[in-house]
Amino acid sequence: MFEAKRPYLIHFNAIKTEDQLHIKAALVLRNPNKIIKLQAENRRPSFPIQAYKMLTGNNFVIKIVGLNEERKQVFQQRFESNSFGNFKIKVNLNNENKDLHFIEVYEVSSEQGIEFNMGTFIPNIIENPKKLIICDFDKTLVETKYSSTKEVYNSLTRPLEYFPTIPKSLEIVREYVDKGYHPFILSASPHFYEEAIRDWLYKNQIFTAGIFLKDYRHFFSISEGFLSPKDIKIQGLYKLNHLLDIIIMTGIPHELVLMGDNFESDPIIYLTLASLLLDQNDPWVIWKQLQKQKVFALSGSQHSKFLNKIYKIKHIIKNSNVKSEIKIFIRKRHKETDIDVPIKELRDKKSFIELYDAPPTSGPGKVEQLAE
Repeated sequence: MFEAKRPYLIHFNAIKTEDQLHIKAALVLRNPNKIIKLQAENRRPSFPIQAYKMLTGNNFVIKIVGLNEERKQVFQQRFESNSFGNFKIKVNLNNENKDLHFIEVYEVSSEQGIEFNMGTFIPNIIENPKKLIICDFDKTLVETKYSSTKEVYNSLTRPLEYFPTIPKSLEIVREYVDKGYHPFILSASPHFYEEAIRDWLYKNQIFTAGIFLKDYRHFFSISEGFLSPKDIKIQGLYKLNHLLDIIIMTGIPHELVLMGDNFESDPIIYLTLASLLLDQNDPWVIWKQLQKQKVFALSGSQHSKFLNKIYKIKHIIKNSNVKSEIKIFIRKRHKETDIDVPIKELRDKKSFIELYDAPPTSGPGKVEQLAE
């Protein structure tokens, strides 16, 4: 018997600053009975492959209702997604809606005349002084591997706790969260890993992190895809793009901590962000530096989109009058004592980097028992 699919919210991240509300959200169509079954099984860690059907995409329209602490409506508006079901929403706050405290979300386009309640949320409030910690996930918090077919299969069919944790990195993140820094997590994992990563973060006492993943559906879209097939293995563009999105959502941070590893491209990506936030260089100068680097390898269609975003960030910086204090933690790959920085204009920022040794835990968990 055919069972109709219903809209299902797989990602919702709302950030409220003193003058804006930013929402990053994603919806898919899923079978409601399967959703209930998965929720019942959530006593065990989720496997990324459970969400593989999220590789498909659909258009949606959502209604956002903002309520104050007394549950009185202060805002209401509809927004349309892109073809992947993703939303990037910005709402300017004024005297009428600045007291927004709760956000109700309804999907209103799947069935004529029916509004599906997607849930009620409390936005994360980023107050002044803004303090952020942005941490890479793969090889920084968890010793994940994707080099061979077997490793990719294991990553899809095993809960993340199967892979060795990196305790030192977790310790650093928790230390800054305890100091009032708001956490964000970046990962090269596909977008359908979100539930598995959220499970892992909750188990490790990181509860309010915004998660930014690589949306693999971009690779199959000619019209809307920002990423291209080359970006499956090249991490520079997607990571820096997410970093810029976080800055756009939160505003220019007064204090910023960046965490990554020295296995691929994290140092140059983080130093590029530092240069963008602190230097007075024209965005064109920064863009020319980036397009020469293999870790970015911008395609023709990506040039203008990325340059426009850099100009937008520069405009925000100019109007903020904030000079960020930046600290960069880089996990050592071997026993290196220095970081190679191929862009000479970034070398004066090397003093921001602290290299640290962080061995992983001894080995994988009891995956056979978890996967029964």
